[in-house]
Amino acid sequence: MDQQSCSHLSHPGCDLFSAVLVPRPRRSASDMIPGLRPVDTVMFLFYLVLLALGIVADVRDAFWFVPLGLSVVCAILWFVARRQLGVAFSVRPEARQLVTTGFYARFRHPIYVFGTMAFLLVLLALQGWQALVIWAILIPVQVIRARREERVLTEAFGAEYEEYRKSTWF
Repeated sequence: MDQQSCSHLSHPGCDLFSAVLVPRPRRSASDMIPGLRPVDTVMFLFYLVLLALGIVADVRDAFWFVPLGLSVVCAILWFVARRQLGVAFSVRPEARQLVTTGFYARFRHPIYVFGTMAFLLVLLALQGWQALVIWAILIPVQVIRARREERVLTEAFGAEYEEYRKSTWF
C-alpha cells in the first residue's frame, strides 16, 4: 500500500508517520451543504451581522422584539429554501433543473421572499429608517432578477415551467 492512500491511523497498513505526513482531505462548506456557494456565505454572514446589531441595540420595546423575532424566522425559512434549491442555485440565471418541491411547490422565488423579509425586519428592529431606502431599492432589483430567471426557465423547460408558474405565487 502506498503512503499517499493512507489518510488516518485506523486504515490497515497505516502508521503514525504516514498519518502525520498525509493530511486528511478538508471538508468544504459545499460538502456539508450541497450547492452552497460563497455568495450564500456572504449574504448569511451579512444578515447575521445585522441581527447581532439588532440584538445589542439599545432599543428594547415591542417594536424591536416583534420584527427581530420574525426576522429570525424568515432567515431560517430563507436558509431552508436555499438548501432545498441545492445545486440548481446560481448567481446568474441558469436552467440547471426545475425545483418544484418544498417551498418551491408554493413559491417560485422563496429565497427572494424570505431573504428580503429577513433583511427588512432586522432593519425595522434596528429602527434605522435610512436603511429602509436601501431595502426599497432592493425590491425592484429582486423583481428584475426574478423576471430574468423566469425567462431563462421558460426557454429551458417550456410548457412544464408555464404549468408550474400558474400553480405558484411569485
